[in-house]
Amino acid sequence: MHFESPWALTLLLLIPVLVLLNRRMVKGGAIRFSSVGNAAMAGNSIRQQLGRLPLILRILALVCLVVALARPQTGREQIREISKGIAIEVVVDRSGSMGAEMEYRGERMTRLAVVKAVFLEFVMGNGRDLPGRPNDLVGMISFARYPDTICPLTLAHGALPPFLESVKLVQTREEDGTAIGDALALAAARLKTAEETLAAQREMGGDAYEIKSKVIVLLSDGENNAGRRDPLQAAELAAKWGIKVYTIAIGGGQAVTSMRTPFGVYKVPMGSRVDTDTLEAISEMTGGFFRKAGDAESLHDVYQEIDTMERSEVESVRYVDYKEAFLWFVLMGLLFICCEIGLNVTVFRKIP
Repeated sequence: MHFESPWALTLLLLIPVLVLLNRRMVKGGAIRFSSVGNAAMAGNSIRQQLGRLPLILRILALVCLVVALARPQTGREQIREISKGIAIEVVVDRSGSMGAEMEYRGERMTRLAVVKAVFLEFVMGNGRDLPGRPNDLVGMISFARYPDTICPLTLAHGALPPFLESVKLVQTREEDGTAIGDALALAAARLKTAEETLAAQREMGGDAYEIKSKVIVLLSDGENNAGRRDPLQAAELAAKWGIKVYTIAIGGGQAVTSMRTPFGVYKVPMGSRVDTDTLEAISEMTGGFFRKAGDAESLHDVYQEIDTMERSEVESVRYVDYKEAFLWFVLMGLLFICCEIGLNVTVFRKIP
C-alpha cells in the first residue's frame, strides 16, 4: 500500500491528547448515598464492563479518518522491457560437400551437423562462453541449388531445434549445387521485410521492439555455381539495406566422408574448394568480417566473436497503476461513529 500524503499520519499523535482532554471536560452525574458498600458487593454488570466501548469506537473512527486523509493507494508495480535487439539470419550451405566430416566433442560428424550444433549453442547459450541471444530475432535459410527459408525470424527460440532437424544434406544430384548469391539475396530480403513489419506494428500501437542492427551469418564450404544472382550483387543489395554480412568458410584441408560397405566403413576423399575471395569480398562490402573455420572449435570462436560484437540493448521501464483506497477507511470511520452514537443513546445512555 502507498500513501499519497503520508504527512497526514502525524495527526495520529493528537488522538491521545484529545482523549485526555475529553475525559477532563466530561463530568458524570452524582447521587449521594449513605453507604455504597452493598453496591460494591454486587459486582459489575456487562454494561459496566463494556463502558469504555464508545470511547474505543471513537478512537477507531479518528484513526480511520486520519488514514483516509493520508490517501492510501493500492497498486501493482509493473516492469515493461523495451528491447533493441538484433535481427540475425543464418544462411547455411547444405550441398553435398557439407557431408564431409569434422570432429565435434570427440565425435566425427558431418560439417552440416557441426554447423547446426554450434549455431544452436550461439542462440540458446551453452552456460559457459555463449550466453545466448534471448532478445534477438533469429531466422535460418539453407541452400544448395536453391535457397529455402527454414525458420522465419522469431523471438520464440524454442521453435528452432525442430526446424533444425529438417535441414538435411541434399539427396539427389539434381538439387545439389551452391547458390550463394540467391541465398544471400533471400536473407537480405527477409531482414528488410522484418523491419517494415515492425514499423507497421509500431504505427498500430504494437510493442516497442526495435531492430538495432541487421546481420547475416553466411556459412559455406564451396563456391557459387548455381542460382540466378551473383554473390557480389547480393552483397550490394545487403549493403544498400544496411545489413552486415559475416562470412565463414567451413572446413579445410582434405575433406573426407565415411562410406559404409559390406566390408566395413571406409574414408572416401571429397573434392571441395572454398571460394574465400568471394566470401571475403562480401564481408568487406557490407561491413562484416570473413573467417575460416577448419574445425568445430574455430567455428565456436567465430560465433563467440560475433556474439561479442553484436549485443542487444534492453531498457526497463517501471510504472505503477495505483487505485485510491481512502474511501474504505472513510466508510469504516463513519461506521464506528454511528456505532458510538447508537450505543450512547441506547445501551449506554446516561441520566442526567
